[in-house]
Amino acid sequence: MCHALLQDPKFFRLLLSIDEELAAEVHAGRCACGGVLHRADYPRKPRACLNEVRSDFESRFSFCCADCRKRKTSTSVRFLGRRVYLALAVVLGSARHAGQNPAAARISATLEIPVRTLQRWRAWWSGQFALTPLWRASCARFMPPVASNSFPASLLERFAGNAAEALMRLLVFLSPITVRPITLREGR
Repeated sequence: MCHALLQDPKFFRLLLSIDEELAAEVHAGRCACGGVLHRADYPRKPRACLNEVRSDFESRFSFCCADCRKRKTSTSVRFLGRRVYLALAVVLGSARHAGQNPAAARISATLEIPVRTLQRWRAWWSGQFALTPLWRASCARFMPPVASNSFPASLLERFAGNAAEALMRLLVFLSPITVRPITLREGR
């Protein structure tokens, strides 16, 4: 099952290596002004992360231009925008929650995510995700159409491979929204 991936250090390391590759692509380029990019990672306090890989998830890869000082942040499969929970937890928690109270309680206890946070994530998936430029540009590629009322589970089902491969492909698919502002409230 996909939720077992939350306890698999190999999967977390795979996500880290994908992010490192994405960051290397950004770093190899130059700033729009022509300046050289220097490493300037953002510190993170990741939630729903294994303790043994936490140190690898305590920063978000980003770069700063040596000349104009503008930031250039690479896309990510580890983080969903500026959220404190890992993208993996947001996707799996939302997919398994699907509005069912007993399931919500289990997911909430397993991932240590408040039920209200899961409800906010589900609201974002069912309302705002379908309006993102990523989905609006990509939805026609899925035939038959993906059931938007059961995002992200219905989207996860469309990616081939075993659970780990499908989830990894979904996170790569979602990576463009990790560098653009998204509204996904977590509350405090």
